[in-house]
Amino acid sequence: MSARILYRISAVLLLLIAAGHTFGFRQNNPDWGAEAVLASMRSVHFDAQGFTRTYWDFFSAFGLIFSVFLLFAAVLALLLAALPAETLARVRGNAWALAICFVAVTALSWRFAFATPIVFSALVSVCLIAAAWLSPKTS
Repeated sequence: MSARILYRISAVLLLLIAAGHTFGFRQNNPDWGAEAVLASMRSVHFDAQGFTRTYWDFFSAFGLIFSVFLLFAAVLALLLAALPAETLARVRGNAWALAICFVAVTALSWRFAFATPIVFSALVSVCLIAAAWLSPKTS
């Protein structure tokens, strides 16, 4: 399998993660028993550098910021897939940086999340590592 195909697979997986995260991270399952915590996050207001905010605002902001970075990573993977071999060889360090980033995301998912993000981030990590490995080397 070529690096180009692996980057495209990574991009599709990243888009799926971004969509799932964006539409799911603020959902609550009553079985979790978290409604009191969520209600508190929404109801307690405080001043944050001149803005009135809640912890729910912070939670939402950081979740949406993460979604934006997932979309950026998907676009970056597509851009890497489209590069000619000579150019891809020159930006190989960037490709490895993206792969290492998703290894860290996988480790954090393993530590703090659940099966779906663990599996998806691991698949993205494997694809990005393989793509970086298969990318042409400079001569």
